[in-house]
Amino acid sequence: MRCPFCGNADTQVKDSRPTEDSAAIRRRRVCPQCGQRFTTFERVQLRELTVLKRNGRRTPFDRDKLLRSVQIALRKRPVAPERIDQMVSGIVRRLESQGDEEITSEMIGELVMDGLKQLDDVAYVRFASVYRNFRDPKDFEDVLGELSEGERPKERPTGAG
Repeated sequence: MRCPFCGNADTQVKDSRPTEDSAAIRRRRVCPQCGQRFTTFERVQLRELTVLKRNGRRTPFDRDKLLRSVQIALRKRPVAPERIDQMVSGIVRRLESQGDEEITSEMIGELVMDGLKQLDDVAYVRFASVYRNFRDPKDFEDVLGELSEGERPKERPTGAG
């Protein structure tokens, strides 16, 4: 593993342990050249996945891109990083185990929506607003209705009562 600080190609593993959900191995490494320490993660990859975009382009599936988009939706929300990683790992496992090497961006988006609905309502609405390309306030009303199956969130009191 190349050192991200100095570029040395020979680094040493100091500690290895499974992650909390045992979906990856966490390795603590040190560079003998510059002395810097860093962490790497090793995950099983069942197959190479290709994403078919809405515009017809095909791109390699990128777990880190998926993780970043979920983290953006969950920014400043009270959700533990471990739960985020578990959700993303679950999505990746579902995609890899379904048998197709080509997956649509819509399928990924729907799996993310399902996962966020379980984790955090605000993140779910945030992601939905981008994923479904909301154009007006009615779109937000519709997705809020989906969250509660017709039940509306309680209104906040207005004014300084």
